[in-house]
Amino acid sequence: MSIGTDISLSSYDEDQGSKVTCKAREAPFVPIAMAGFAAIVTYGLYKLKSRGNTEMSVHLIHMHVAVQGFVVGAVTLGMGYSMYKEFWAKPKP
Repeated sequence: MSIGTDISLSSYDEDQGSKVTCKAREAPFVPIAMAGFAAIVTYGLYKLKSRGNTEMSVHLIHMHVAVQGFVVGAVTLGMGYSMYKEFWAKPKP
């Protein structure tokens, strides 16, 4: 009972991988923002044990502000890059 469509799991995986790389090429600052997010969180967890007499809530607020600032900055740069590509770098007809 074949319907006539041959969909294999390997072609599905390749399609998903190529879709992710295509999206990363369209908006290169999103993967950078995700990597920065992971790096700042890792650094914050590492520094958690040597925070001294700083309260835990203050440490977490500082980490939240750092991560949020990095991600918002990366997304803003990505939007600026996209606008540049779309409006200024386009060849004139």
